[in-house]
Amino acid sequence: MITKKFVLLDIDYITRNQEPVVRLFGKLLGENEEGHIIVLDKSFRPYIYVVPSDPSHIADCNIHLSDLNLLSVEQVSKNDMGELKEVLKVTFKHPQDIPKLREKILNLKSVKEIREHDIPFYRRYIIDHGLFPLNIVEVQGKVLNSARSSQRPPKTGGPEKSPAPKPCIFQVEKSPTPLESSLPELKFLSFDIEVYNPRGMPQSDLDPIIMISFSSNQGFRKVLSTKNTPDSSDPNGSPLDFVEVVAHEKELLEKFVETVQSENPDVILGYNSDSFDFPYICDRAAKLGVPLKLGIDGSSPKFTRIGFSNSAMIRGRVHIDLYSNTRRYMHLAHHTLERVYLELFGEGKLDIPGDEIHIYWDEGGRRLEALFHYSLNDAVAVTQIGERMLPLSTELTRIVGQPLFDVARMSSGRLVEWYLIRKSFEQGYLVPNKPSSAQLTRREGKHVVGGYVKEPVTGLHENIVYFDFRSLYPSIIISKNISPDSLTSGEDCHISPEYGHKFLKEPVGFIPLAIGQILQDRIKIKSQMKESRDDYQISVLNNQQEALKRLANTFYGLYNHSTFRWYSLKCSESITAWGRDFLKKTMEDSEKQGFKPVYADTDGFFATYVGPMD
Repeated sequence: MITKKFVLLDIDYITRNQEPVVRLFGKLLGENEEGHIIVLDKSFRPYIYVVPSDPSHIADCNIHLSDLNLLSVEQVSKNDMGELKEVLKVTFKHPQDIPKLREKILNLKSVKEIREHDIPFYRRYIIDHGLFPLNIVEVQGKVLNSARSSQRPPKTGGPEKSPAPKPCIFQVEKSPTPLESSLPELKFLSFDIEVYNPRGMPQSDLDPIIMISFSSNQGFRKVLSTKNTPDSSDPNGSPLDFVEVVAHEKELLEKFVETVQSENPDVILGYNSDSFDFPYICDRAAKLGVPLKLGIDGSSPKFTRIGFSNSAMIRGRVHIDLYSNTRRYMHLAHHTLERVYLELFGEGKLDIPGDEIHIYWDEGGRRLEALFHYSLNDAVAVTQIGERMLPLSTELTRIVGQPLFDVARMSSGRLVEWYLIRKSFEQGYLVPNKPSSAQLTRREGKHVVGGYVKEPVTGLHENIVYFDFRSLYPSIIISKNISPDSLTSGEDCHISPEYGHKFLKEPVGFIPLAIGQILQDRIKIKSQMKESRDDYQISVLNNQQEALKRLANTFYGLYNHSTFRWYSLKCSESITAWGRDFLKKTMEDSEKQGFKPVYADTDGFFATYVGPMD
């Protein structure tokens, strides 16, 4: 058997001979290795858990299930909210069988409910195999393709880059092995399009693409254009060394595909590319008959629904729309490319109003040159913003264990939920179902009292000190063992102020255990930062601790979020009640030591020292 190592970038599955085949897309590592790999694994099958109506008659449930077209049924023990249960692990032949048979299974009298039926097949695979995207994976098996280089004929009209090698197609014969690793360097390719729009807002059925600009984090910069400046001495050449002129829009799109293939990036960056650039490119390519073979497997972009918007997915290359990314992490009134660039780098960038682009194009000459520079600057700005913003997303990817394409588009709450789903598998817990519409209706009208706030004392204050609780709410969750599976009515327990909700002292609850690991890891990383003298290592470690901090600070608010799988009003009420209690008592203690609180909010307070000075 042959062994290959690669950085896991993407994952999906295809159907061959009516069976699912998982595909792992990655960047090859090792001596004499270059390009990308597509690993095929046909050994994995989808499954769900069936909870019987009567635990003592689980055998009857098994018999009823045997009448369905299933691959296997196995009795297993799982922890369900602190209670050990015997359930049935039902394995299917194909992921599409789950939605087909779900209702039939639920309608069986011997079945109470089904669990984990809504975990996508590709996510189930990486969770069950302990794989983390952007980490290194080792596989053993055989190479299925012999040709490793592209056979595209070179084009005339300028220097050509060597064609990118074809991806290695690899069939696994043993389960993939995850390896501990730091984040290997990834190649980014940013792009931006300009559209001729004399009628105002561009319309893809009418207005052509006139320029496409590129920038990579390895120094590549280029603008493709369907028009040259009239004062160029060479009518077939370019007035600027970064501009390449093509005959028409169809060739422009073909050259776009060729550039992506030859540059062979791991990550493709755009700005509003989910909503504008890629939909527009796809529409124009369809109109002109240009195949958009941008994926590692030669596939065209596909649009998938994530949240409330469609996202452009390119197989084997991680497409990131930095517009949605900056909206999530940067609190600005406007998130234009110019505004975000100014905020991050403290300087403006060349800007041309969108409704004037056609004027610059028509006038040519110096104005067209300015448009060339503007287009390139947009692509370069996207690369620079990506280098600044993406490290947080890449570290979250390596912690949560979901693909970067998904993580870059997930809310903090969704990230926590997938982190907990992975932890559930690792610790033998059943994942709660998403709430039904009726449950959502009941939850949405309920509110929890927040943190304590003391209105500021008016006036000018001196000798100000600030008392701050470090990770107050996460610490309360851990110290008071606040988790749905820890709620109890017994004795010898933690009792929350105001409400009297009770939580077991032992064993440690599922969520306190998960959040405790996050805080421990963060403390360890911050300690490494203090010891390090390497600026790059400190930067990497800082991104890691910021990612962990973001996850930890999200937990407490989710207990009262209506869509959260581990929703618990009692847990949410208890966290804020203990928070208010700790803050008030600390303020009282400070007054006994000569301090006068002048303002308080949730997890800290300001005070002046009024006691005797030493």
